[in-house]
Amino acid sequence: MESLRELFRIGYGPSSSHTMGPKKAAELFKARHPKVTNFRITLYGSLAATGKGHLTDIALKNAFQPNTIALIFKPEIVLPFHPNGMEFESLDASGIVTDTWRVYSVGGGAISDGTPLPASSSIYKITRMTPILNWIDKEGKSLWEYVADSEDEQIWEFLQQVWDTMKAAIQRGIEKESVLPGVLKLPRKAASYYIKSRNLSHELQKFAYVFAYALAVSEENASGGKIVTAPTCGSCGIVPAVLYLLQTTYQFSEQKIWHALASAGLIGNIVKFNGSISGAEVGCGGEVGVACAMAAGAAAQLLGGTPSQIEYAAEIALEHHLGLTCDPVEGLVQIPCIERNAMGAIRALECACFAILSDGKHRISFDEAVVTMVQTGHDLIPSYRETSKAGLATTWNLDENH
Repeated sequence: MESLRELFRIGYGPSSSHTMGPKKAAELFKARHPKVTNFRITLYGSLAATGKGHLTDIALKNAFQPNTIALIFKPEIVLPFHPNGMEFESLDASGIVTDTWRVYSVGGGAISDGTPLPASSSIYKITRMTPILNWIDKEGKSLWEYVADSEDEQIWEFLQQVWDTMKAAIQRGIEKESVLPGVLKLPRKAASYYIKSRNLSHELQKFAYVFAYALAVSEENASGGKIVTAPTCGSCGIVPAVLYLLQTTYQFSEQKIWHALASAGLIGNIVKFNGSISGAEVGCGGEVGVACAMAAGAAAQLLGGTPSQIEYAAEIALEHHLGLTCDPVEGLVQIPCIERNAMGAIRALECACFAILSDGKHRISFDEAVVTMVQTGHDLIPSYRETSKAGLATTWNLDENH
């Protein structure tokens, strides 16, 4: 498994797989050809089907400025390695292709040329949860200490940057009152939810606050704001909402939050390495489901859970998002994505509470839930995996048409 720096990516929305990944690939290809002025890019599968709604075309054009690019969309062709395939071509003055690069945006802003990662990029010797728990039991350590033992000393400085970015997105989001970009003309809700939460009873207030925080980050993402993939842009509101609520409620130190982020990152990293965090590959179980698992584990740790209870919280969260479809309306990371972040944040807190009340013993392990999530995601028909060709994406205006 790679460093948490490859999971928590600080950047701009609205999609880690459809904007951040392609933008990174474009910058690399452009740097390879500094004297070339004409490029052609072909998008395949999910990238082509929902690229315009996810601003893929704008991200690519911005990356190649001031050069000219030709964009070709082929949603009907899904390349074997991953649904988010793209092909970059450099052209000479006569329009003849001088170089070609086929690359894939595999989720969370990461890209791959279809070959396995070199062993040198893996810094975690143990890559599944159950063996990690065995190591923890033997060493008398915790999940975050396994991260500390695997990463370099600068990881805490990086996680502070991650946390600062997450908090800033919340604080911006609860202040803004406007309409999100795109044809849906969806109004922001975070500001009103935050204001209304102050007048609610103590029992309901925490729910309202976590709704407001999750909406704030998700709306910032939908408007192209600066966020952190956790593990993706489409699910970026869940972890910050849960951690911000707990920090402001119980006055946890920044160091406690770093440790919680480390454990959350480890949980996400395990899924990314052994499965997938790409909605185009496994549906939203790989995005909101994994984000909920990360937040649930982090919350359980902050609230005093044992390693087995932390693992249980993450497993519950992942298990109860199995089969979640990815069907963004008009290809925008708005409906149902934004509300799903709010629901995922609440569920993460519920999973943490449920696990802490238990003795940590349970029948389905987190590793087994990861395998099941991937199998279930692959079994979804392609139209339910970030293509906007089924589900809510096709029924959202049903009443208007009748």
